[in-house]
Amino acid sequence: MKDYQLKDREKAILRFVIHQFIMTANPVGSRNISKKYDLGLSPASIRNVMADLEDLGFLNHPHTSAGRIPTDRGYRVYVDSLMDPPKLESAVKKIVEMNLTSASSETEDLLKITSGILSELTNQLAMVTYPKFEQAVLEKIQIVQLSSQRILVVVSVNSGLIRTITLEIDAEVNEDNLTTVQQFLNEQLAGLKFSEIRTSLHERVKDFNAERYRPIIRVFLESVDKIFTDMGSDKTFISGTKNILKQPEFENHDHFQSVIELVENKDVIIHILDKNKAGINEVAITIGEENEDEKLSDYSMITKDYKVGDLTGTLGIMGPKRMDYSKIVAAVVYIAEQLTQELTKQR
Repeated sequence: MKDYQLKDREKAILRFVIHQFIMTANPVGSRNISKKYDLGLSPASIRNVMADLEDLGFLNHPHTSAGRIPTDRGYRVYVDSLMDPPKLESAVKKIVEMNLTSASSETEDLLKITSGILSELTNQLAMVTYPKFEQAVLEKIQIVQLSSQRILVVVSVNSGLIRTITLEIDAEVNEDNLTTVQQFLNEQLAGLKFSEIRTSLHERVKDFNAERYRPIIRVFLESVDKIFTDMGSDKTFISGTKNILKQPEFENHDHFQSVIELVENKDVIIHILDKNKAGINEVAITIGEENEDEKLSDYSMITKDYKVGDLTGTLGIMGPKRMDYSKIVAAVVYIAEQLTQELTKQR
């Protein structure tokens, strides 16, 4: 835990200011703190401490108000050392478990439902990414003939997940040839990571050059990046736009518009989630200007990875910096753990 060199009195007042601001969305004055919390200090003493906290960069003083609001630095010390320990109520845990266990066994459906649950619990924008396949290990390939010039490639990985891709072949092929190529590819590629297959496929198939197999091999070579790419790169499930827009911060049209633009541009969301990683057992919290993208300077993000075998995906929320961090961290952690359990059952 980072040491911010604050005195106990400063820590207490900073904590209460942030509590009040999270609850009310209004700047917090010394008289409000004096009435609300038993600190044994006069409003004048509290006001002096708040002024010191402002000088230290933990509070800010809006021009139109006598009260103060937290800065990004203030929120940071709060989440690092001052907020209540994250805890989710038993009744809420049961709701999460019930919704996830009753969901479809299809991975995609489960991730969509998870996104919805997280949004409803937190009243924020919830995001869930598909597991990252960059380090996926190929279990097997199946090739199914759809027509004389179209095939369906079914790719299974060791985590239990599969993907399917339809490919066009510029020559007629028969089922026996497909079976032979399928067997050869499995002999050459099973047990390799997707990243290894992409860089070595050409070398591995160069001696398999019988004329009757060449059109099938060629389409695999031409489509290797498509077949063995990170299949989760275009799958991010986002829920709760209506929830986040209810927050007082988005009465401002510019802020409202910025949320809509983010939701519509999933590439930005995916990039942000990829950057905000803290390891499989950790929660990542980024606040305001800590986010690399300046579009997110008014937002906080709380994310955690979940696992499917050796693969990981990410879930989390994005919302105004003024959020109930303790409650949301608890929700993100618990839902990530439950999602990992459900996906493990399906393998």
